[in-house]
Amino acid sequence: MIQAKNISHFYGKEQVLFDISLDIREGDFIFLSGESGSGKSTLLSILSTLLHPSSGELLLDDAPVDAIKNIDLFRQSNVGFVFQFHYLINYLNIYENIALAALKEKKKNIDGLLNELGILDLAKRYPNEISGGQRQRVALARALINEPRIIYADEPTGSLDSKNSTIVYELLAKASSNGTTVIVASHDMQIETYATHTIRMRDGKIS
Repeated sequence: MIQAKNISHFYGKEQVLFDISLDIREGDFIFLSGESGSGKSTLLSILSTLLHPSSGELLLDDAPVDAIKNIDLFRQSNVGFVFQFHYLINYLNIYENIALAALKEKKKNIDGLLNELGILDLAKRYPNEISGGQRQRVALARALINEPRIIYADEPTGSLDSKNSTIVYELLAKASSNGTTVIVASHDMQIETYATHTIRMRDGKIS
């Protein structure tokens, strides 16, 4: 499904990734592990098309990602993103935050998804009126609403306690079991319990 071929990357003159090759299958739950500075977040950004590699090639379904004509529409239709900070819009309520990201034909599924995530009762509340764990579940709902083929998550539980972290991991694992490919970059080794594959990064290389 996703193939990285000989990916290297530089920030200025500093090389942060060295000749990375990966083959990720549909429905995999991939844990990119490593300490800060290991290159895992840069690799995640490249795999998710948010960053173009300095060299190498990224393919999706055997076709080069560079050949995608409308990358923004591709992302909206196929990809969900979850980050350490939720990036919710404070002047929109929870329902409106998710509706803003939803494709027109998917808006009808918002209430059902909120119910599945246990936050339907928060639909009319605003981000500053709910807890950090609840906000991250809203961010996950936003990532899931278009039923993406792939979810990319960068330190999705970095600001959460262990209880809320477990909730997020379980929800990502459920998405993976339903056929969504999930790729998480984190230093939290708890994710290994839920992942189908662990890729350990060190000094810009797969160790």
